[in-house]
Amino acid sequence: MTSLIEGLIGPVANIIDRVIPDPKARDAAKLELLKLENTQEMEAIRIRLSAILAEAQSIDPWTSRARPAFLYVMYALLLWAIPMGLIAAVRPDTAEAVAHGMNAYLTGIPEPLYALFGTGYLGYTAARAWGKAKGADK
Repeated sequence: MTSLIEGLIGPVANIIDRVIPDPKARDAAKLELLKLENTQEMEAIRIRLSAILAEAQSIDPWTSRARPAFLYVMYALLLWAIPMGLIAAVRPDTAEAVAHGMNAYLTGIPEPLYALFGTGYLGYTAARAWGKAKGADK
């Protein structure tokens, strides 16, 4: 929407320059045009923020926790490196066996399942962004 507004402001300002001969009236018209642009941008920002707040305050756990839950899983996987480092310092063979087991498990998951998860997650994110942009998800 912002690019549409910016695409219209320039040509309209050029038309104002050609149609209104009085410099004071021309400047006043351009000022009103800029006020309109800022109002529309602020409204778009307000709509986006209201959608984000509504999503975060939703009682539906799938709506309010889907992305944070995914991030928590990623954080847990990254933080698992700390105990693994300690295990490796004390019992390197055990740490290697755990790492080998985790690697074997993750590579054992079929590639189409990873593709399905990625497609679903990206589709969910794109659908939410589209819904917010259209104003359907409030």
